[in-house]
Amino acid sequence: MQTWMKLTAVAASCWSALVWGQVEYHINIDQPQHHLAQVEAKFPQVSTDTFEFHLPNWRTGRYLLLPLADGVRSMSVVDSNGEPLEWKKTARGSWLVQVDKPTQVTVRYQLHADQLGDRSRHIDDSHAFLDASGVFVYNPEFRDQPLEVSLTVPESWRSVAGMDSPKAHHFTAPNYDVLIDSPIETGEHQSFEFTVDGKDYELLFWGQGNYDVEQTLEDLKKLVAQGPGIWGGYPYDRYVFMIHATSGARGATEHLNSTVIQRTRDSFAERKDYISFMSTASHEYIHTWNVKAYRPQAMAPYDYQQENYSRLLWLAEGSTSYLQNQLLLTAGVITIDEFLADVAKRIERSEATPGREIQSVADASFDNWIATGGDYARNHSVNIYNEGYLASWSLEMAIIERTQAEKNYKDLHRYLYEQHRLPKGYSEQDVKVGLKRITGVAFDDWWQQAIDSPNSLDFDAILAQVGLQRKASSKPARVDYGFELKADQGTGLLTHVRRDGPAWQAGLTKGDRVIAIDGQWLKPGKWSSKLKQLSADKPVTFSYFRRDTLMTAMVHPSTKSAEKLKLEPVAQPTDAQKAAFTAWAGIDWPW
Repeated sequence: MQTWMKLTAVAASCWSALVWGQVEYHINIDQPQHHLAQVEAKFPQVSTDTFEFHLPNWRTGRYLLLPLADGVRSMSVVDSNGEPLEWKKTARGSWLVQVDKPTQVTVRYQLHADQLGDRSRHIDDSHAFLDASGVFVYNPEFRDQPLEVSLTVPESWRSVAGMDSPKAHHFTAPNYDVLIDSPIETGEHQSFEFTVDGKDYELLFWGQGNYDVEQTLEDLKKLVAQGPGIWGGYPYDRYVFMIHATSGARGATEHLNSTVIQRTRDSFAERKDYISFMSTASHEYIHTWNVKAYRPQAMAPYDYQQENYSRLLWLAEGSTSYLQNQLLLTAGVITIDEFLADVAKRIERSEATPGREIQSVADASFDNWIATGGDYARNHSVNIYNEGYLASWSLEMAIIERTQAEKNYKDLHRYLYEQHRLPKGYSEQDVKVGLKRITGVAFDDWWQQAIDSPNSLDFDAILAQVGLQRKASSKPARVDYGFELKADQGTGLLTHVRRDGPAWQAGLTKGDRVIAIDGQWLKPGKWSSKLKQLSADKPVTFSYFRRDTLMTAMVHPSTKSAEKLKLEPVAQPTDAQKAAFTAWAGIDWPW
């Protein structure tokens, strides 16, 4: 990426014309202890009678409208001479300025930044994380123009971003879309640099934690070397891993050539925690291609002011979840047992989600903007990440089967990267065309059954295709009531009731407060142990409060496995199963 020089503003030739030039942003972090900063956005000379500017209503990577403009106060707008211009707010993240003559427009405002968990903006006395979607306003007509960002920060701070940096605390970008996908992390950090295949990387930690820097560097080097194996090359010259070791915020967001990953500071050291961390790093790294280099046509380009509806978010997000551990496995970061443990967890999660019988992954993709989670969602909806993972798995198995293990899901992603790179994007039909080119077979019927319709997968058949099976349980089945509860205020509070399960059939619902089982009151905290002691052979009477009214229900329990699902190889795999396994997992049959 090169440094973009300032463009000189040229006088307008007509009243409706807009004169191009470089947009200049400045943020002065003057009260970090109070999460406050002063922002200035300077737009080159304009000659329209009105001038609009916006703060996005959502940020990329999170498909949900956010109240980002609520952090803006004390706004002022002035012309080239510093004279005030009349302005008004027209929508949640939109303003309109009255312009009487050709002039430069400068917008100034106070910014409150205390949204660490949203990964939109956060300022305190040790750092600032600045995602442009929650920080810098833009004008649609200047969206494609070059820009510069400068920061005034405490003397001990260092500023890092994926953008080009001509000097300390200064960044340049060719347009607003690059800025919004290149968050800035400035503050007091631990920073480590490395190079793989001629590409430069930086690993940055904000906050103290139980992370192992050397192990993380070693495994990230292995991870980033896997990219060309799928896509044939890199879409960047430099990449930044920003790690927040915090006291509560969790999650991660992908960006153009960087990612921010947030974890509680003590959740790096144990092996299961470390695998979770590396899986997240792999997920966000894959997004550098899948979403940032190619994504659904409905989101190319992004509309920052409203929802960007697409029935393909399962492919954008779910397939990224699907590929993340494949990369870690082929890189040697995780073992085959750890890889299969994650697959088993995905199967269990799906089988415990009755919503997979109700909602398709395509419908879940479109409705993700309004998805709320919780009891109703588990019973009537699916998650684009987990079910998108499983839809991707089903699709890969179909590709492997139809090509005798000569092709796999990675071939589809390379096709999308090569043929539908931004700004083009891809549609559902484009994906189907790619599948036919790869396999020679039309996927319309498969798509209708697996993507456009609810799809309760036959996991045993899929496992058998790659020479795997469920490991038999060594423990007796446990009693299943079809609900989840927790001790709360001396009662057993039902937090989830599985659709069509025993408790559901008996009329119990989320929010009911159980106080007695078969007429006997239980002390707080004894609910789980008591339920485990009961038999599945006879009904159980639950006494509970609903709307402060005492009620009873008789539940006829069923049974379920007492162990977590485990996968193991079949005793005598065929050559076809071994070939399918290799095409799927990316490694030779290991047993």
